[in-house]
Amino acid sequence: MRACPPRAVLAMCRRATIARPLVSLILALACALLASAQASDNAVNQVAQRMYCPVCENIPLDECLTAACQEWKEEIRSQLAAGKTDQAIIDSFVARFGDHVVGVPVDPLLRALTIIMPLLATALALGVGALTFRRFAAGKTQTAPSADRARSEAAYRQQLEADVRARR
Repeated sequence: MRACPPRAVLAMCRRATIARPLVSLILALACALLASAQASDNAVNQVAQRMYCPVCENIPLDECLTAACQEWKEEIRSQLAAGKTDQAIIDSFVARFGDHVVGVPVDPLLRALTIIMPLLATALALGVGALTFRRFAAGKTQTAPSADRARSEAAYRQQLEADVRARR
């Protein structure tokens, strides 16, 4: 075996001590970039979950793969990078494209109407049903004819019999 000269060994050790931290630094930066990209994707999806596709019907923006949705997601990413809040981004999309972006009315009056109107319609239907049932039940309880009605039926029958006898 041939022994390495001491200077060559020292040079290799110096290169290794410089290279290892440099490689470690590069790997750490790469991991940080990947983590920030993943965090960015998570933030975009968090905003996109609250919005709907402009092309497809009733499909959340984070699930849709159309070109329009991809453009919107990139726009969300750029607005997040600019420091806008989630609600500010959604508000800007609603201002440009309308209420259908979020799937629910943003106006408080419209939101209240969407909750109150079905309740009022249900209450009205129950009220009409109760009144109809009460009228129906009230009609069933009067099974015995009143005295006036019995007299008028008897008088009608007598008149009818008299007319039939007169015709014979």
